[in-house]
Order: sequence, then structure tokens, then C-alpha cells
Amino acid sequence: MARDLEGVLVVSLEQAVAAPLASRLLADAGARVIKIERPEGDFARRYDDYVAGESANFVWLNRGKQSIVLDLREQEDRDLLLRMLARADVFIQNLAPGATERLGLGSKSLRERFPQLVTCDISGYGSDGPLRDMKAYDLLVQAESGLAWVTGIEDCPTRVGVSVCDIGAGMEAYAAILRALLARVRTGRGQGIEVSLFHTIGEWMNIPYLCYRYGGLVPPRLGLHHPFIAPYGLYRCADGEGLLVAVQNDREWRRFCSDIVGDSALAEDPRFATNTARVRHRRELDAILEPVFARLPRADMAVRLQAAGIAWSRLSTLADLLVHPQLRTIPVRLECGETIEMLAPGARFSDTGESSVGQIPRLDEHGAVIRAEFAAAEKESGGGR
Repeated sequence: MARDLEGVLVVSLEQAVAAPLASRLLADAGARVIKIERPEGDFARRYDDYVAGESANFVWLNRGKQSIVLDLREQEDRDLLLRMLARADVFIQNLAPGATERLGLGSKSLRERFPQLVTCDISGYGSDGPLRDMKAYDLLVQAESGLAWVTGIEDCPTRVGVSVCDIGAGMEAYAAILRALLARVRTGRGQGIEVSLFHTIGEWMNIPYLCYRYGGLVPPRLGLHHPFIAPYGLYRCADGEGLLVAVQNDREWRRFCSDIVGDSALAEDPRFATNTARVRHRRELDAILEPVFARLPRADMAVRLQAAGIAWSRLSTLADLLVHPQLRTIPVRLECGETIEMLAPGARFSDTGESSVGQIPRLDEHGAVIRAEFAAAEKESGGGR
């Protein structure tokens, strides 16, 4: 059965996380992805060696691609790339700011030469503004965007535990590329896409931004408690295990008071009758709720919350995640030939499923084949298809 993007050719001049994630999502959907690496390879290949000697970062981001090494300082390799782009549908790049322009491979000039091409430039801060030339990595952007400032506890701003700026930018790029490919069906022409880590996470920061700009509120850093909803956060049970509870509206709050706290009158207390009031009086509320949770082991409290229709979760460790009953996994073959299990993507499709996901490419594994395919003797289109 054909996959959704079968026949789509993606050429990606990529490294690290954001662009490789976008192109891997396209590969998962059936696109042919040619990953262009510099002679020393994508530096994410050497981030770590935890997966049978291979990098967990690289293994996650690069399944199902073809790898070719190009030295774009050399005219011969630049010419080869241009021949590839003459037949490509999508070109993705996340090199340092201005690098592709200096090589004569800027997105605007490429689209003038190949009108069918969808180009996607991924950067730290975008193509204009005073920070456009700054190098940008995930933690730096978490800090620069204010994300780290609203994350953590009390006087300790912290990093989000995964590379959320990189991941967000990669998924933003993937969605934008699909939109541009759909538009090309109507117009017959590709278009340019810009995605930046800063602007991606900036859009995600709109709630604290709006609260501060228009309400003067600096959201407090509360660790595993929600700054705008209460009760919504972590409480310790009698066995010391953490359990999170989330009450989303006043109807649930009344049920929580009667079925879990055992005090229906608490729901009408003016300090707690609305969510705004509960957030304002969070300390008093927690002083009431903490002993309630401390009376029962986590498993017993979870049963009560479930019966009452109140949302809850465990505070899972990575060991818990490893054996979580809700997990879905997919098989992925490493460079060394070993097959491992990886957590499955969030989306499943009724027609294509999720069983075939490709292999991690060795550096330049497909170089000879790709060079032969796009040999100089091939007639160069020079202006699209």
C-alpha cells in the first residue's frame, strides 16, 4: 500500500534536532529524504553513545533517510546538490545564519531557479531583527524566550527536560511544509518557509505573555503545580509517592470536595468557590488538601479519584515509563544492524499503521548510489520540471 507522501523528494541540509525532526516526520509519511551531511557528519551522531554505541539523539531523528556526504565548499558537490534540487519537492536547511547564501544556495534564488520547490529555512531567531545572526541552541532559546523563567520552582528557573524549542520548531516546520505542498497543488508553485526556534516557542509563551502584558501578572514558578488553575498539581500520599490531581472547573471542584475531601461545605467557602479565588488562596487550599492525600497510599487515592471522575496521574520515573501499560513502541534498525524498540509517534493512521519505520543510515551510506543517480551526464532541468 502506498504511503501518503510516496513520490515526494526531500533534500535536507541538516544537523542536530529541528531540521532532522521535520525531515524524519516526512520520511515516516513515505517521502524519500536525502540527508546531506558534511564530511565529518551530523554532529548529533556523536552527542552520546547510549544506544548500542550509537547516539540516542541521532537514532530518534534519522530513521528512514538516505545519507550522502557533500563538501559544499567544492563546486562539484554544489553542482550535484543543484541537480538534486531540480527534481526535489522540498529543500530544508538549518545551517548557521547566512551560510547557504554564502554558498550561493539561498532559498530565494533556489525558488527562482526551481519554481516548484518548497524551501524551509530553520534558524534560531529568523532572518531579520537584531539577533538574526546569533547562534542558537535549545537551552539558550529556552532562556532567551522567557520559557526558563516561568519554569522551575520558587527562585530556581530551570530548563524544560527535553529540547522543546528544537522539537517545537521541527514540528512547526513539518506542518508548514505539508501546508505548502497542499498549496502547490492549487498554484503549481512552491514557496519559502521560515521557522525559528525563538518564534516557535514565543507563540507557545502567549499565556504568560498576555497575563503579564495585560494583567501585570508574573506567573509564579510552582514546580509541579499549575500557575493558573487550582487544585492542579502534585500531592504526596501516605506511602510518600507523588500523585497529581487536576480540577478543571467549579462543577468538578464541588464533586472533589464532597467525594475526596469529605467536606461539601468547602466548595462554597468564598476563598475557594471559584478557580480565581482558589489560585489567589492557594496556600490555604494546599494546607487543607495535603493532609487529605497523606491519609491514603497512592494506589488507594487513585481509585477514589477515578471513581469520582477527577483527573489524576502518577509522578512516573523513567523506570515507570519503561513498563508503562499505555506505551506503544516501534522497531528501528540501527547502523550496526541491531533492532531496538523506540517509543512510537503520537499519531496513528488507519490505512498505513506504524510498523515500517526504516533504518538509521550510516554516514554516506547512499553516497555512491545518489551520485550515480544524479550524475553530471543527466540533463539538468535548470528551471523546474
